[in-house]
Amino acid sequence: MAAKSVKPEVLAVAPLYKPAQATLQATYTTHLLWEAKDCEALIAEVAPRIDVVVTSGGGAGIQRALMEQLPALKLIACFSVGLDSVDLAAARERGIAVTNTPDVLTDDVADLAIGLILATARRIAAADRFVRDGRWLRGGFALASKASGKRLGIVGMGRIGQAIARRAAAFDMQIAWHGPAAKDLPFRFEPRLTELARSADFLVAACPGGAATRGLISREVLTALGPKGIFVNISRGSVVDQEAMVELLVSGQLGGAGLDVFVDEPRVPEGLFNLDNVVLQPHQASATNETRGAMAQLVLDNIAAYVAGRPLLTAVK
Repeated sequence: MAAKSVKPEVLAVAPLYKPAQATLQATYTTHLLWEAKDCEALIAEVAPRIDVVVTSGGGAGIQRALMEQLPALKLIACFSVGLDSVDLAAARERGIAVTNTPDVLTDDVADLAIGLILATARRIAAADRFVRDGRWLRGGFALASKASGKRLGIVGMGRIGQAIARRAAAFDMQIAWHGPAAKDLPFRFEPRLTELARSADFLVAACPGGAATRGLISREVLTALGPKGIFVNISRGSVVDQEAMVELLVSGQLGGAGLDVFVDEPRVPEGLFNLDNVVLQPHQASATNETRGAMAQLVLDNIAAYVAGRPLLTAVK
């Protein structure tokens, strides 16, 4: 890849971590789509000059229609590891490179998955409310469930799934997993997702989002997990039948849930709000200063590599 003679103009569809956003704007001519009063007018004005789009792969994303409005587009730099809201097929057709931010957020996401298991099983959030509301003065809190030594099923055994498994091993959990194909790992592979759920105390979704996994955690799977089972989702809201999940939680046919992601964020089903067996998070598994900084730096480094004509650091195949 030959180095470019001039620095590119960047269309930022979604913001980066604030310090990195400032660096992006200081280094390149950056157009902030989310601040535009008239998005279509801004796109029409800058489209012939846009080399690079910065976006998120699981939120704002970028679809074919916008790519087709940007004739000079050569790089889509995503501030995320997931790419379910990026039209990869359209990018490939146009020869547009796509990068994401793998590895740097693995630890934080795996940490939160374990945190949600503990918080839900031990009813940490409910107990916190119990104390704050003064109810402890009137009697003791209800017994919770043990976490260590339990059976854990992991759906998806990529970087994050394996990191969850390593952490769970420290809690002496019995670990099994499901995915598209078996891997050489020291954990039991279960090719039948419903059977994985049936044999688990905790079921964690750690698979990618997108069309291939939409509704993968179905009513049947959640029913198999059962009235004592706990479902944890740090993947994407789309991987679960959310309507069925809410119904089963409300009716007691599913024991509990720890949820960081939802189908229509930031809108969360109100049926979950009053359930003490559910712990809710605002899609913040990677939301630490350290990790968001590392993710944003990787976005900047990929753009710098493109400008210099060097190989991209984390090109999506």
